[in-house]
Amino acid sequence: MSAKHKPFLDWLARWQESLPGMDLQEVISDPARVALVSQDLLKGFCNQGALSSPRAASIVPGVVRLFQRAHDLGVCHFLLLQDAHDPDAIEFSAYPPHCVAGTVESETIDELNDLPFSNLFTVFPKNSISSTVGTDLEAWLDDHPSVTTFIVVGVCTDICIYHVAMDLRVRANVLGLRDVRVVVPADCVQTYDMPVETAAELSILPHDGDLLHSIFLYSMLLNGIEVVARLT
Repeated sequence: MSAKHKPFLDWLARWQESLPGMDLQEVISDPARVALVSQDLLKGFCNQGALSSPRAASIVPGVVRLFQRAHDLGVCHFLLLQDAHDPDAIEFSAYPPHCVAGTVESETIDELNDLPFSNLFTVFPKNSISSTVGTDLEAWLDDHPSVTTFIVVGVCTDICIYHVAMDLRVRANVLGLRDVRVVVPADCVQTYDMPVETAAELSILPHDGDLLHSIFLYSMLLNGIEVVARLT
């Protein structure tokens, strides 16, 4: 990377460090209009399998607290977008096999399932990194036009989180829905890390988790998504 990129990367680090928090109660001023969107908080990303990582598991306590606080404030829409891949999913040409439908990896993490209001969860299985293509999410959104605030949490920041947050934002833009908000708390999203040396040994692509986490948070901000440090 040439020296010309250093000023931006330095700025990016300062920007992320100075992200403001946001008052959850302000975001949930009308709980009937709010949905908490969980992306791929599965055992196959948090506990076991080729794509599980401590980085993903690290956000679980914060996400669980956010779920509980949102419910305490009256939220009843909890949308769980979850990999449930075909055994021969085309995506496995880009990523190792993971979260095959019917396996333990495709199960919701226990920390969410054990919440006393888990009966309110609406689960959307998906067979790709997209939460809208080949899923029932679009139909749910059409059926719930009064829901205009979406809080997005889970993994991975630069892959499925980015896709679902952008899909929600772009859909609102196209349909002229000016009151739609998409909020991403940075402490409740995360991505994986694959050092260059390890990737070379495994003959796979490297992935700088810290850098890509920052860049994709910033890219979401550029596109009108509210990126905050945390919801307090």
